[in-house]
Amino acid sequence: MFNPNKYAIERRYINKRHNVRPGARLTSGNPVFLVAHDTGNPGASADNHFTYFQNLEDRSASAQVFVDDKKILEIIPTGTGAEPAEKAWHVLYNVTTDNELYGDDANDIALGVELCFGGQIDTLEAYKRFVWYLAYCCDKWSINPRTHIPSHKQLDPARKRDVDQALATIGKTLKDLVEDVETELKGASGDSAVPDFTALPAFVVQELVNNYVSPAWFASQKAGDQEGETHFHNLANNLRAGAALNEKNQPLTAAVKLFKSNAQEIIFRWLQPAWFKAKQANDKEQMQHFNNLANYLRAAAGLPKQ
Repeated sequence: MFNPNKYAIERRYINKRHNVRPGARLTSGNPVFLVAHDTGNPGASADNHFTYFQNLEDRSASAQVFVDDKKILEIIPTGTGAEPAEKAWHVLYNVTTDNELYGDDANDIALGVELCFGGQIDTLEAYKRFVWYLAYCCDKWSINPRTHIPSHKQLDPARKRDVDQALATIGKTLKDLVEDVETELKGASGDSAVPDFTALPAFVVQELVNNYVSPAWFASQKAGDQEGETHFHNLANNLRAGAALNEKNQPLTAAVKLFKSNAQEIIFRWLQPAWFKAKQANDKEQMQHFNNLANYLRAAAGLPKQ
């Protein structure tokens, strides 16, 4: 199982000033996704970046978290401690990829997590802390690392190369990072031998894929949205795996626990609106149907039923 106490998190916040720490809460409350950055300043430590942003006056820029080989330092509240998560200026507002993928601006609903690297920094050691911190956030807020840890480069490819440039110095890629976060979430000993979830019934998967996920995939394809196509393709396959089925609907040996973020996405994106529509029509049978579907998803992700 995931070890939430593997590393310490230091919280030392820069002063509130609009260009670095505006003091506004994330509009989503808790973070919805995590943007993987690197500092672009080889050899500069987490403490160096605290000092830099504490004194920055001539432009707007910041991130919530800096990770080096010695510490994990939150310089703006993230919600992991007593303070609620606050905004930072880590992705440009006029770059819209974050809106297309996640429905809002990264500054408003995501954390910016920076990897310090190079120079006198042991980048491999910093990377271990970086992976653990991302896993910590995924565990705390049920974030799916497969789909909800984009790099800054993915969100702003015309201008940015992070986190890829730092990962390349230790022979890693963004795909490796995501896989390492997933491994960290499972813990050194792997998943528990006793499943804490209930497999999805095949008929539930069929209804969800046919009525919701496939239409969303086709809409993304029509719009030329390759990221959306990939997301909904993966979502459908995750649902199938939750019912012990592969991509071709052939049986697998065992069902796979559904990611909490997958369950929550389907519930909030499709089932909850359908439930409210049925409620407005006073259709109690349909209300119960959508509630049952949501509970199947919750059980498949190890979440309590409602």
